[in-house]
Amino acid sequence: MTEYTADTYGNRAAVFYDAWVASRVDSTTQPAAAFLAELAGDGAALELGIGTGRVALTLAAHGTRVHGIDSSEAMVAQLRAKPGGTEIPVTSGDFADVAVEGTFRLIYVVFNTFFALLSQEDQLRCFRNVAGHLEPGGRFVIEAFVPDPTLYDRNQRVSTTRVETDRVQLGAAHYDPVDQKVTSQYILIGKEGIVLLPVQLRFAWPSELDLMARLAGLQREARFGGWQGEPFTATSATHVSVYAKP
Repeated sequence: MTEYTADTYGNRAAVFYDAWVASRVDSTTQPAAAFLAELAGDGAALELGIGTGRVALTLAAHGTRVHGIDSSEAMVAQLRAKPGGTEIPVTSGDFADVAVEGTFRLIYVVFNTFFALLSQEDQLRCFRNVAGHLEPGGRFVIEAFVPDPTLYDRNQRVSTTRVETDRVQLGAAHYDPVDQKVTSQYILIGKEGIVLLPVQLRFAWPSELDLMARLAGLQREARFGGWQGEPFTATSATHVSVYAKP
């Protein structure tokens, strides 16, 4: 994917995102917002990769002051079109830079979005910039999948991720164990025709994220298997990790 840039996925997926992607995790939205609202308390929160505002708008409904960063104007336009969407300040740009003013009680990134940073250097840079924008005692929360190489046969995978009466969603992925990258193409087939949604990710193991946090001056406070505080175990497919600034 030589023409893939930071906003490629967002710009292509924006009009389909809530119906086709976010709908897969709608059941986690309210628990995530409640979890994050408790950490934010009476402070402000910043979402990295705010997208269409699935979590941010729900968190704002809890009374939290929410700000966001996103590189895709098309995704932010979907946020703006929703009730309350115009009230959330959004900075345009690479969320690894955390190019906003001030500090926050809470900074968070959900639904594997942290892995959209395609190098270890960018991911570590994000941690360091997050640490610089957290209040003392503030938290950085990451929701991400736990890498599972067994999903791939000869470093590739084709799957059917959703089937409806007049639509189907397929996924084709290539796994690079050396650079820890997954290059995927989601294929949506329906009344709109055939839509291709390319995705590139650079995954990191939970222990690698912990080391990045330590290098940035943050300490892991907790790790759960989900937003409702489920225990994180050897069989957990996802994790919610909380890092604190001393």
